[in-house]
Amino acid sequence: MKDIKALCDQVRQTAYDIHVYHAHGHLEKVYENALAHRLQKAGSDVQQQQPIQVYDQDGTLSGDYLADLLVEGVLIIELKTAKALAPEHEAQIPGYLKSARLEHGLLTNCGSYQFEIRKSAWSEQQPQKAQRAQRVQRFVGLRFSVFSALFAVKSS
Repeated sequence: MKDIKALCDQVRQTAYDIHVYHAHGHLEKVYENALAHRLQKAGSDVQQQQPIQVYDQDGTLSGDYLADLLVEGVLIIELKTAKALAPEHEAQIPGYLKSARLEHGLLTNCGSYQFEIRKSAWSEQQPQKAQRAQRVQRFVGLRFSVFSALFAVKSS
């Protein structure tokens, strides 16, 4: 197996080449089949509509979801054929990674004139970073609230 950066680079270039060749306007399944075929032809292990187990926080199996593509057992690829990637599309991959306990995912959009791709990564350490960021936001929000209260009192 290639390192994850090389694997992502290969998928990114292959997906771009498919977009250049097929352009936009096809169903998602066309791009999925083309990407799976080209990656397999290049020697990668690719599974289409692969069931991935989803776990709850305590490790309890919650169910399965079907990944559009799973490459080398480590990279989830979610394909879209939308006019543009929306925030709800971009939110899917981190959620999939976290609940499936995988670290890397790519979101591609072949539905617009311009090819779009986003990389997401997740690790067990991220909750700590998120908690730290929330504490900083609360602190900044508290300082802003205190400043606003002082300003309101002075202007009265």
